[in-house]
Amino acid sequence: MASSVIQIPAGYKQTDAGVIPEDWEVKELRDITTMVTNGFVGKAKDHYTDATDGITYIQGYNVKENSFNFHGIKKVTQDFHRKHQKSCLKEGDLLTVQTGDVGLTTIVTKKLQNSNCHALIISRFKKQISAPLYFSYYFNSWIGRYRLKDLETGTTMKHLNIGDMLFWKVPFPNDKNEQAVIAEVLSDIDSLISKLDQLIQKKKNIKQGAMQELLTGKRRLPGFSGEWKGIKIKDLFRVTRGLVLSMKKTTSLPTEKNRYPVYSSQTLNDGLAGYYSEYLFENCITWTTDGANAGDVKYRPGKFYCTNVCGVLESQDDQANSCIAAIFNSVSKKYVSYVGNPKLMNNVVAQIDLMIPGDIEEQKSISKVIDDLENELHVLQNQKRKYQNLKQGMMQQLLTGKIRLI
Repeated sequence: MASSVIQIPAGYKQTDAGVIPEDWEVKELRDITTMVTNGFVGKAKDHYTDATDGITYIQGYNVKENSFNFHGIKKVTQDFHRKHQKSCLKEGDLLTVQTGDVGLTTIVTKKLQNSNCHALIISRFKKQISAPLYFSYYFNSWIGRYRLKDLETGTTMKHLNIGDMLFWKVPFPNDKNEQAVIAEVLSDIDSLISKLDQLIQKKKNIKQGAMQELLTGKRRLPGFSGEWKGIKIKDLFRVTRGLVLSMKKTTSLPTEKNRYPVYSSQTLNDGLAGYYSEYLFENCITWTTDGANAGDVKYRPGKFYCTNVCGVLESQDDQANSCIAAIFNSVSKKYVSYVGNPKLMNNVVAQIDLMIPGDIEEQKSISKVIDDLENELHVLQNQKRKYQNLKQGMMQQLLTGKIRLI
């Protein structure tokens, strides 16, 4: 029988936390912290305040990976703050979500020092041996989150107990400077991703503003002044839908055989579900007929297959285009039925009235503006995904010591 013994590279060792360099350590969280405790647990709502001297009160929904979401942030009274010093935060503290998105962790910045927090795990690291941001990245890495799952309790709502966290073993470089350098490299990538997020949002705002004007006729492109016309969808399009398809027959990437994109409900990846050997439609508009995304509309250029949760608008006159798809999308949600599972079925769509440019050339010009803006967004979003994949790869290498920086 073949041996299943794992070969440990020279200079590395097997530990309870995986294979790490020989000069790294693995210690229980209680041994590298001065405190691991809960934020305030109880009813805090009665202590919320809008007063200018209110104290920032951080809750689970405010925690992002190594950052914060300040939307909906609350403040508590000075009196509450004085009475609950255990949940008072210091710069460098790690805050870990205890219930729900278990393990999601961020680090307290200088700006948030002296804030209070609610039902989060507070880990205060020994400064003489640790760079806290390194540990925040480890907690958030797929390795850390996977290992934290071993500590989860509960069936419907997952939960981390403080008692279990105290004995959780964490790997780290002995040299605090090496911890800091690893954290700095990963933080630089996060900064690039954050800048891309800002640019993506800016492009989305530009696109939304342009479409609000162009799709209502408030702003006309040069050379067009004719009247827009009202139409009923069934009078302009053949209203149909896709077919049931087993996803086992598709591939995640195009191949010589499976050349045609398959679209399903328009959720992740703009509804792209895979690739198939046959196509049903060409240059059509689709919308999601069932589920949470019922009424989401897209123009689908080229030949494609779509499943039975996609309604389809076919036109022989080039009026299935990005312009008409966007006009349809701007009103479609009003016609979704929310009785039971959300639905927007073909018979309802067929009767929808739209105001559209009467000149097909104006439709095409507006479509080009929309397509150009959409392409710019796709370029930025693809760039962001590349950085995110790079970050994941670097985390896997740096947080296990497979790559050393000093």
